[in-house]
Amino acid sequence: MSTEIRVPTLGESVTEATVAQWYKKPGDSVEVDEPLVELETDKVSVEVPAPSAGVLSEIAVADGETVEVGALLGMLGEAGSEAKAQPKKDEKKEEPKKAAAKEEPKKEEPKKEEPKKEEAAPAKADAGEEALSPAVRRIVDENNLDVSTIEGTGPGGRITKEDAMRAAEGGASAGQETKPEAKPAAKPADASSVSAPADQSAREERVRMTRLRKTIASRLKEAQNTAAMLTTFNEVDMGAVMSLRSQHKELFEKKHGVRLGFMGFFVKACIHALQEIPAVNAEIDGDELIYKNYYNIGVAVGTEKGLVVPVVREAQELSIAGIEKTINDFGRRARDGDLKLDELQGGTFTISNGGVYGSLMSTPILNAPQSGILGMHKIQERPMVVDGEIRIRPMMYLALSYDHRIVDGKEAVTFLVRVKESLEDPQRLLLDL
Repeated sequence: MSTEIRVPTLGESVTEATVAQWYKKPGDSVEVDEPLVELETDKVSVEVPAPSAGVLSEIAVADGETVEVGALLGMLGEAGSEAKAQPKKDEKKEEPKKAAAKEEPKKEEPKKEEPKKEEAAPAKADAGEEALSPAVRRIVDENNLDVSTIEGTGPGGRITKEDAMRAAEGGASAGQETKPEAKPAAKPADASSVSAPADQSAREERVRMTRLRKTIASRLKEAQNTAAMLTTFNEVDMGAVMSLRSQHKELFEKKHGVRLGFMGFFVKACIHALQEIPAVNAEIDGDELIYKNYYNIGVAVGTEKGLVVPVVREAQELSIAGIEKTINDFGRRARDGDLKLDELQGGTFTISNGGVYGSLMSTPILNAPQSGILGMHKIQERPMVVDGEIRIRPMMYLALSYDHRIVDGKEAVTFLVRVKESLEDPQRLLLDL
């Protein structure tokens, strides 16, 4: 009895995904709930587990192809069942090609072997071309590769992206493989013009954008095109927060099982400021303004695949310890690719910490449709005038980017000043001042 493997429901507003990679090959044994294939959506990567134990008998969709929710990915059979190496549609496409390859050499004289090889090679290339995924086809075209010379390691001998890249790095092209004629004597020419094509190929690498990267690009550009975006700056003396952390970090970690960082203070400070300036926690919907009386704070997290923004929901109900635990969990699972789609949705305000990478100042881009985003930066000791004296203080620049269609300049500046006041005197957070 066979079991279908289908694309699961991917979350709110997500209707399609790209097959990133299959973890198993046809004929491989699998256990129930064992990951079979990774799907890449415009928000996160999702692993599809085996619905039952058995043998992967068929792969219906190859790596790099786009699938919709509910589409058939492959089939699971019982142990010992025969495996199909590749989708049926590819098998049907190849049959007439193979027949053509056998018929054409009959027209040539039997004693001549070279024409047979030449005819067979184009036939093999044609069949291979039909089975290429868009990513592989692009590498083949850009590097002028002869697919008949590339050994495929994918299901049913399919040429994978890695196979094509290996061939490109080796310099194998149709001209090099099928025309081993002696090269004419080199003519005097400028050295740079002769070596440019080979050198350029070795110095550049073309990689298909992931769905996540394409979504990040389109959403950021959409925010710039739609919102009347403006950024205001201030600076905060982090001495009081740093002193508080230093004094209580060991006891805090022992009691709560998580390190006391800066983000808990910043989230609390932003919530206090948002409660006073509700426009920064609002969004535009057509001709209406929606003011949010709850505070779902998005925290930008950098991963190998790009930036994701998990949301700390109802953050006003959490203590600093609760916020730190939630963010710590998000960071770990974001790096492991284990975030759920609903954890990336519904934010009302965002905080981005470029300081962890050494950024001294930046202008963050809005996370649409939100009207505000706070940029944190590197803490750097600088000479400051305090009570008429020059002192060295640990300072951080703060940047608030906001949608000027909703937030007035006075409101933006006031918001940033309130964040600054809360951080320079953390007791205000405890006393709700």
